[in-house]
Amino acid sequence: MQTPEKKLPSRRALLLGAGAATLFTPSLLRAQTQQAPVDRNIAAFRVHEWRDHFDSLGVGAILADTRSMFLQHWTPDGDMRIYPTSVPLSDDLTRTGYTEVIDKRVAPSWAPTPAMRERNPEWPALIPGGDPENPMGSHALYLSWQYYRIHGTQDTRKIGRRSSNGCIGLYNEQIAEVYERAPVGTKVRLI
Repeated sequence: MQTPEKKLPSRRALLLGAGAATLFTPSLLRAQTQQAPVDRNIAAFRVHEWRDHFDSLGVGAILADTRSMFLQHWTPDGDMRIYPTSVPLSDDLTRTGYTEVIDKRVAPSWAPTPAMRERNPEWPALIPGGDPENPMGSHALYLSWQYYRIHGTQDTRKIGRRSSNGCIGLYNEQIAEVYERAPVGTKVRLI
C-alpha cells in the first residue's frame, strides 16, 4: 500500500502569503484600534420597585412608564408582571400622575372624546364592543381621570409606539390577564 505524498507549498505560494500578511496587517491593526468599545445590549427600560411609587400595594398597583412604553402590575402579594404598551402620540395628550381603576369592562364600546371629534370629525360617534374596528380591544380598565383607559387593541402594530390619543394600550391577551389580576381600586401611576 502506498502512502500519499505530502505536497509542500511552493516558494512562490509562501512568498505571496507572507506578502499579503504584511500588506494587510497594518490595516487590520488600524481597524481594531480605531473601533469604538462595544456596549452590551441593555434593555431600554429599568424595572421599577413599587415602593418608589406607592405607599403600599393595597389591592394592587399599576405603573405605566410612557417613556419606556411598558406597564408593571403588582398584585397585593407582590407578584409583578411586565407588559409592553402603546402610549399617547404626543406629550400634550399624555397625562401623568396618580389615579386608580374605577371600573372594568369586557368588550367595551368606544366613543371619541370631544377633543378627538374636533380633530377628526369624520370618526364615528360610537363603535360597539366586539367590533373589529373598535380601538379599545377586548378589555378595558377605566381610570378615575375622565376619558383615560388602560385597554387592549385590535391593531398590534401600535404596541411599543406612540400611537394613542391618551390611553395606555396592551395586546388583547395581556390586558385580559391584567383585567383578571387588577380589581377595582387598584392604584395607578403614569410617569
